[in-house]
Amino acid sequence: MSLFTNLLPPLLLAAALRLAAGAPLEGPTESPAGETSGEELETGRPEDALAVALESVLRATKRHKKEFLAEFQGEVKYEFLDRYKIPSLPAKCPYSNFGQDACLRRLLEGLLVYSVLLKHVEQEYPLSRISEVRYYSNVLIKEVENKVKERGQVTTLSSSQQEQLLRAVDRSDTFHRRMTAHGILYNLHYFLVDCRRVIVNKKKKKKKDTGAHVTKVIFLYHMKKKK
Repeated sequence: MSLFTNLLPPLLLAAALRLAAGAPLEGPTESPAGETSGEELETGRPEDALAVALESVLRATKRHKKEFLAEFQGEVKYEFLDRYKIPSLPAKCPYSNFGQDACLRRLLEGLLVYSVLLKHVEQEYPLSRISEVRYYSNVLIKEVENKVKERGQVTTLSSSQQEQLLRAVDRSDTFHRRMTAHGILYNLHYFLVDCRRVIVNKKKKKKKDTGAHVTKVIFLYHMKKKK
């Protein structure tokens, strides 16, 4: 029984171009369901520890589909998890009206909730490779904490709230306990995918704005040299 597993002085110009042309992040892992929205991202390479940690969690959760199919042998379709209702799942980061720091806070709050929900998965599948997801999730939490500016605005769960959350996802029969465990991993994956997309897009916008600013600086310097 398992569960997945040219006109500026050379130095100034070089600095400006480096500022404008930051390295893109590595693309996301393939969608475990194959068709669920929220996964089609551009590819590139990780540019910081947070991106590396995020990709590590996604690689771990990506293995979930294979483990799910091996366990249920086609008796339950993997896409069923997209419709399986689990209470108290954290909200995803919206694509608009949210700054990058606000999205990082949402990511951190969600990870803290999933950290509690993973206890249900660990209880239901004690011999699984859930430890890999747990490990990289903890690494990602630390990296997000280092990035978030307004830590005081991050909502954390008290001990009683954590217990209440685990009671809410508990089920009386084996099938639904296992489906809940699988659903938690499924939703964790797509929660990370959606948050990642927003963060990447906002970084791209910031780089685009920086590039426009550098172009303006170069143009003004050129005009000044003409005078």
